Amino acid sequence: MLPLTREQEANLGLELATKRQEHSDLNAAIDTLTQSHVADRMLLQRLKKRKLQLKDRIVQLENILLPDIIA
Repeated sequence: MLPLTREQEANLGLELATKRQEHSDLNAAIDTLTQSHVADRMLLQRLKKRKLQLKDRIVQLENILLPDIIA
């Protein structure tokens, strides 16, 4: 993989922070809806699916920004 420019690294870092915040917000929303016992099952499924998609992207971004270095 080619080295990232500072601008690319900054953009990916910003995206990573945004995705982490969105993941955290979704987690809180899912917990609140689950505890309310009023939540629509389809809504919960969609939120959980989105949360998993975010987690996958977070892992991708972390791997790009913090590659494993074998010493």
